[in-house]
Amino acid sequence: MRRLRGRTTAVGLAVLVLLANGCSSGEQKPQSNFTEAEGKAAAQKWVSSEFTPSTLSKDQQLAEMDWFTKAAAPYRGMEINVVSETITTHEYESQKLAKAFTDITGIKVKHDLIQEGDVIEKLQTQIQGNQNIYDAYVNDSDLIGTHSRGNYVFPLSDYMAGEGKAITSPTLDLNDFIGTSFTTGPDKKLYQLPDQQFANLYWFRYDWFTNPTIKKQFKEAYGYDLGVPVNWAAYEDIADFFTNKVNNNGTIDGKKVYGHMDYGRKDPSLGWRFTDAWLSMAGNGDPGIPNGLPVDEWGIRVENCRPVGSSMTRGGDTNGPASVYALTKYVDWLKKYAPKEAAGMNFSEAGPVPAQGNIAQQVFWYTTFTADMTKPGLPVVNADGTPKWRIAPSPHGIYWKEGNKLGYQDAGSWTLLKNTPKERRAAAWLYAQFVTSKTVSLKKSITGLTFIRDSDIKSDYFAKNAAKYGGLIEFYNSPARKQWTPTGTNVPDYPKLAQLWWQNVATAVTGETTAQQSMDNLAKQQDDILSRLERRGGNCAPKLNPEQSAQYWLDQPGAPVPKLADERGKPATLDYDKLIATWKTGG
Repeated sequence: MRRLRGRTTAVGLAVLVLLANGCSSGEQKPQSNFTEAEGKAAAQKWVSSEFTPSTLSKDQQLAEMDWFTKAAAPYRGMEINVVSETITTHEYESQKLAKAFTDITGIKVKHDLIQEGDVIEKLQTQIQGNQNIYDAYVNDSDLIGTHSRGNYVFPLSDYMAGEGKAITSPTLDLNDFIGTSFTTGPDKKLYQLPDQQFANLYWFRYDWFTNPTIKKQFKEAYGYDLGVPVNWAAYEDIADFFTNKVNNNGTIDGKKVYGHMDYGRKDPSLGWRFTDAWLSMAGNGDPGIPNGLPVDEWGIRVENCRPVGSSMTRGGDTNGPASVYALTKYVDWLKKYAPKEAAGMNFSEAGPVPAQGNIAQQVFWYTTFTADMTKPGLPVVNADGTPKWRIAPSPHGIYWKEGNKLGYQDAGSWTLLKNTPKERRAAAWLYAQFVTSKTVSLKKSITGLTFIRDSDIKSDYFAKNAAKYGGLIEFYNSPARKQWTPTGTNVPDYPKLAQLWWQNVATAVTGETTAQQSMDNLAKQQDDILSRLERRGGNCAPKLNPEQSAQYWLDQPGAPVPKLADERGKPATLDYDKLIATWKTGG
């Protein structure tokens, strides 16, 4: 998830952080009395007690664990340090899987959990200070454009074929991972190994949407059926209906309800709201999966892997009509249809609000919250433990075209650095493979609901328990999931560029600037950074187009496109149960 904050670059701080973590930049000679027999006994215990269910048979699990025990022999007695952000999946790794790995391999693991902004800060400090702070990082694949243009990440394709060949599991099965396209650079090399994934989708109160009285009221008010909104026009009508008109006063069972939920505080998390593909939902950029080409969902135009501009005057779409429309709708909906306090909330504060029971729908909801939204006793959970809510594809804006991505998918992924000592890198690579192995991945998926393997999604367990998760399993089993992708390779320096977004969106929320002024400022600031990166040079470095009139680019095919006379269009909805049936048949 997005937690980017300030950037720390001083070498002196790198040394201080290094000392604070007690990590050594030199090789560490293993000293251990750990035996292979101990590892086998531990594997038997963990497979029987914790690593169930699994897509593997018990014998297959034990064989996989036996490989880890033997492969770890040269590194027994070492203590490695790894880091990830704090979410349920990583808590399970830190609290359970790290101990299991130690018991089975003899390699001790200190798996730190910190905020994502701090993960990036540590990563940058290690790179720029050339000191080994952590032996491996789980950081978002959103940095793939940054990693693939630098010379500090050890591409996993190279590592597995060379230095790490002997310690790469024969059962890793990269083809089973659903997110490797997100972690592959323009050079077609795999740079990171996905560890957890989740999407942002449309969330709604299924019980309210199927209530005959509420459905009748909506049909009488708007002339069409209440259902999953296909487009923003329908979402807007539904937001207006629940906030102002349901039961003639915007209440259900005597309680005030709202047709929309969001957040608007001037805070770094406001940037995630937009860089996590809000513009793509509106229709910014060009068609293309995983990211629009030649113009992506950030509005950055790329030619032959080189970013050439964000502003319309350089062929970009960051300040084009589609982007301005996206920001305008965000501000309007926040002020008209969300609870009054939402404008003062950040991501973390707004996240739990739908579970309180007074929100009818949310256009942009991270599925990582699924586990927290299915707890017994919540107002949004039935007495039998099934959710009163469902998730569905996000509605799209008026500028959206077939073939465009439709939303964002987070892919926190293991990353190895070149300045990590060889032995420590090897031990960390074993741990990264362990926590993503088929032996443990299904149980990890059940715990955190952040799927990385197709085999887990298609497992008997999730087939039998799909009703518990409000459509999440059906979504990940459907071809629709391919339209949800992370930030791609067009973004050449994610930390530098991402921090611009919240600062510019915030002024539109407060009214200090219009939506057009905010996006003009953002586009210019992005181009300024691209210009600095161009002067630095390097592989696939930016090469800005010369400025021309915006009209020149509006006259060209593709993005940016001219402003539409009608930015509403005809509202359309779908029956949720028919949609799910289509997903189940592969439609």
